[in-house]
Amino acid sequence: MNSTLILYICNYKNYFKMAISLKGDQEISSVLDTKSKALRINLNRDIYGTFAEIGAGQETVRNFFRSGGASGTIAKAMSAYDKDFSDSIYGMEEDGRYVSQSRLQRMLRHEMDLIEDRLSREKHPNKLFFSYANTVTTIDFARTFKGHGWVGIRFQLDPLEGYNEIVLHLRFKETDARLQQETLGVLGVNLIYGAFYLNDNPKELVKSFYDNLGGHQLEIDMVNFSGPRFMYVDNRLMSLTLLKNGMTNAVMFGPDGNNLLPAQVLYKKNILALRGSFRPVTKVNMDMFENSKKLFLAEKKVDKENTQIIFEITLSNLTSEGKINERDFLDRAELLCSLGQNVMITNFQQYFKLVEYFSEFTKERMALAMGVYNLIQIFDEKYYRDLSGGILEAFGKLFFRDLKVYMYPYHDQETDEYINSENLKVHPRMKELYKFFKNNGRLVDIKDFDKSNLDIFSRTVLKMIMEGKKGWEELLPEGIAETIKQKRLFGYSKTRTKK
Repeated sequence: MNSTLILYICNYKNYFKMAISLKGDQEISSVLDTKSKALRINLNRDIYGTFAEIGAGQETVRNFFRSGGASGTIAKAMSAYDKDFSDSIYGMEEDGRYVSQSRLQRMLRHEMDLIEDRLSREKHPNKLFFSYANTVTTIDFARTFKGHGWVGIRFQLDPLEGYNEIVLHLRFKETDARLQQETLGVLGVNLIYGAFYLNDNPKELVKSFYDNLGGHQLEIDMVNFSGPRFMYVDNRLMSLTLLKNGMTNAVMFGPDGNNLLPAQVLYKKNILALRGSFRPVTKVNMDMFENSKKLFLAEKKVDKENTQIIFEITLSNLTSEGKINERDFLDRAELLCSLGQNVMITNFQQYFKLVEYFSEFTKERMALAMGVYNLIQIFDEKYYRDLSGGILEAFGKLFFRDLKVYMYPYHDQETDEYINSENLKVHPRMKELYKFFKNNGRLVDIKDFDKSNLDIFSRTVLKMIMEGKKGWEELLPEGIAETIKQKRLFGYSKTRTKK
């Protein structure tokens, strides 16, 4: 038995073997350090592949070289820093970018093709091939841009099986290039280790990205799984896992269910956001959407082709009894996706934080669409007690760059009055502040609304569905009721339906 293997076994005994366990002992989760993870992979005689790292040194493969036994794992390590060299190897991207998802996937597939071409399956019948790649940009000299990157792995878990793929996007938080490189190296090892040893539990795999790392070092704001072993993985749930584990503050996915990179979708775009619970999405939601869209596109400097409309849900709206209700989340997502909408889930309870987030990616026009009731909450001081500048600080962040709020009216059934910006009552201390934004055109009434929709409330519709009452179908946009029935969303049961 060689010395490396002895060291490996000893390490594992130290990690996992306890001589005595006593009644009352608390369970402690053991996380392998980076060296031990790399060593375990190196000592597996079947795992074999290549490393292609561009932009932050070769920090991932360095961990494998340093751990010992790397000759059985590493077929090739390379770093094509020069753009001409990179283009000659991988080809040119249509958008000319080098730090992008398409570039990463091109690297992964090119390197895997080379492995298949150069290593005979007759000679290596049991090898589990993989290609690991990253393309990143670290902090600039002026320290104005901290950097970001794409990291991914293409791998197989059986020689006769197709390839799986895990791709993620990260944003650096550290302000030192050397530290960023080291962080990237640890993340790379975590990804490779997770791909081979945690693939049966994707949620735990995602959590393991932060092993031996902290939230102050990096943010992971997108991850996508694909391949035969991840056939039943819902990437929207993986987005939710990122969010609830504090790895990012916002995630986005499209109508196809695949995760989108918010920075890419929002970059230099005009943005209109609609916040709601959408539980389920109703006619009143879509009426607000259509009318606010008309108003927004009619604004000066707003180009339809350069506009992104987002249905946004805060994480607090997904919480039930202190836990995230994943089934409920997927039900809402299913319906919004069927309407062809992009959905964003955020940690931002306050609107100004959402606007701050958008401002990281664009300087173009922004607008929010909301009901009158939500606007009243915005003018409530209690939501800003944690700010040194209170409500004035919050409003300074909310209404900068000519942001507008499109107000959808509220029907007071007792007085039969329609509440809009003209007759809205706010706290006496907020009257002058309210007038200021109203008179400066920041609060805009949605006037062309459908009165028949104003008495529709999502909570009422949901109750009707769950109790099996009739008549809820006509309160929803076309096709939504059929989807709910077909897929039995929101607790719908055909047998419970009252006749």
